[in-house]
Amino acid sequence: MLWVMLLLVAWGAAAVTCTRLCLVTAGAAHRPPGTAGAAASPELNLYETAFLAGGPQRVADLALVSMHLRRRLLLAHTGWATVVDPEGRDEVERTVLRAIGPEGQSRIAPLRAAAATADTVRALADRLVTAGLAVPHGTRTSLESAARAVRGAVVLVVALAAVAMLMPGQGAGHAGPVAAWFGLPLLLTLGCLAIARMENHPYSPWASPSGQHWLDSLPAPARGADRDLLAAVAVRGVGALEDPDLRAAMLSGARSGV
Repeated sequence: MLWVMLLLVAWGAAAVTCTRLCLVTAGAAHRPPGTAGAAASPELNLYETAFLAGGPQRVADLALVSMHLRRRLLLAHTGWATVVDPEGRDEVERTVLRAIGPEGQSRIAPLRAAAATADTVRALADRLVTAGLAVPHGTRTSLESAARAVRGAVVLVVALAAVAMLMPGQGAGHAGPVAAWFGLPLLLTLGCLAIARMENHPYSPWASPSGQHWLDSLPAPARGADRDLLAAVAVRGVGALEDPDLRAAMLSGARSGV
């Protein structure tokens, strides 16, 4: 009856990892005291909206596209960014210009990465976390870690089931009942992952429930004006770009960046 011991290990792994994922998910949905008023009617700029929808990389993408459209920066489809106007309109644009350096030219990939990890973007994230609109970094990484643990438990259950069914010295018809018993913890782990995916998809991992409510309340941007294009980039990313050369420039940076 060694397979029973393996079954207990499978159940233990499934129960521990699923419980952890449920607890972390419940904690992520909890709004800290004192943030309800701040998150009730937020007034966010495009950078803050971009962070909630896509995180620091989306903020960097929005800044680069905005500077290109306003002729402050030239983004070439070859993956290079060239400074046209060295005066930044806001602190995020000035961060981009500092990341390019005095040479006035940089590859888009490292520029994008440097802008996304700058103090300016971290301060923006901290403001959104304080307002109850963004998920704290520690909570987000805990969610990712908990989900990975459940996926690992799925693999472990399947492996233990295979070992139990292939163990020598078992009687005829042994495999069927063993598979059925191991199917229970497998169903638990897969069900937990499915529920977690349904709860979070297509929601942003960067936005809290209040932040996601803000994103859901945004009207669909119209086509034509630069402001509407920037709003589309903030919410949907560089895939919203219609200019093939600009899209190629940004996607080359995304592929070779972080």
